[in-house]
Amino acid sequence: MKEIQQLCADIEVAIGQRMCTPKDFTLLRERIYNRLGIMISATTLKRIWGYLSSNYQTSHSSLSILARFLGYRDWEDYLQRKPEEAELPSSPVMSRRMTIEELRLGCELRLTWQPDRICVVYYEGNGHFRVLSSENTRLHEGDTFRCSLFIEREPLYIDDWVQNGRPPIAYVCGKKSGIHYEVIKRTIDF
Repeated sequence: MKEIQQLCADIEVAIGQRMCTPKDFTLLRERIYNRLGIMISATTLKRIWGYLSSNYQTSHSSLSILARFLGYRDWEDYLQRKPEEAELPSSPVMSRRMTIEELRLGCELRLTWQPDRICVVYYEGNGHFRVLSSENTRLHEGDTFRCSLFIEREPLYIDDWVQNGRPPIAYVCGKKSGIHYEVIKRTIDF
């Protein structure tokens, strides 16, 4: 059924991953459970995707769970609204994310984005960061900015970026393909 194939494709886009291995289906099952509190078996997911060949008739409730995972009310809502949408104007964040509440003073983050941008920043508290080092970016050592949320594979929006005493501006890093982040130092060493 074309609509089910589209639903599967939409989920792969939302999570930023193709469903190709048994492990992928197990991880999707866990993401669905974490988001909705509903358990759907990895075997059911494999059948819906056609990973397992069978004469299995996909249940309405399984399709509604997948539609809810994408932010729709149920399967009917997905079918009704999907043809109207060239692309989802809004969607839930499915990628790994980190807020400043999860950081402590002195944390260092390594930010990377395409094509070959690398930036290491130091958390000064209250949403303020200082650039420690950078490669191939417009951000330079000593620059400061504010930011409250990092989302994997999404653009990074920074505010109050100050460089060389210029007036603060807003800036977007990784606008096309998003950023990747990793915590490389958790807290200040005393």
